[in-house]
Amino acid sequence: MISVTELRSGTAFEDRGEYFLVLSYEHIKMGRGSGTVKVKVKSLNTGSTIEKSFITGAKVADVNLARKKAQYLYRDDQGYHFMDTISYDQFNLADRLTGEYGPYLKEGIEIILFAVEDKPLYIEIPKILEYKVFQTGGAARGNTVGAAQKDAVLENGLVVKVPLFIKTDEVIRVDTRTGQYVERAK
Repeated sequence: MISVTELRSGTAFEDRGEYFLVLSYEHIKMGRGSGTVKVKVKSLNTGSTIEKSFITGAKVADVNLARKKAQYLYRDDQGYHFMDTISYDQFNLADRLTGEYGPYLKEGIEIILFAVEDKPLYIEIPKILEYKVFQTGGAARGNTVGAAQKDAVLENGLVVKVPLFIKTDEVIRVDTRTGQYVERAK
């Protein structure tokens, strides 16, 4: 058990059978009462981000969260296949574990796998990834008021809005948190 005052960014804990990863920590002390600890956490079971509050003296179960690097290989009907970059062991994860990051996975990228007692819970991919534009439409003539954009299909099948000057076979950078175009790759 650890005290909630020891929860810092990157710490993992268990509360009511669910695993959480702390994203931010705030201690609030008002007047004569006891203090309150507010933490913004990511649920490693569902992938959702929530806020939790505890009184200062509370304790939560400590979790030995293992983080290991893995490389994405391919996807088939059994799920997403990865390779441990240290031991070269291959394993697969169900669609549920890849969550919202599934469409952004492309062959060869490195991810971080979060596991408790060798049970995979969650993956994290880089915030910005580069993709080759597979197909893009032409610009509509006269459509230049404001930030005009068009759809582009990327090498992994993802569809992203891009500026009109982006052409097929160019490499662009995409923010995996929002799914938006960032810039041309240099």
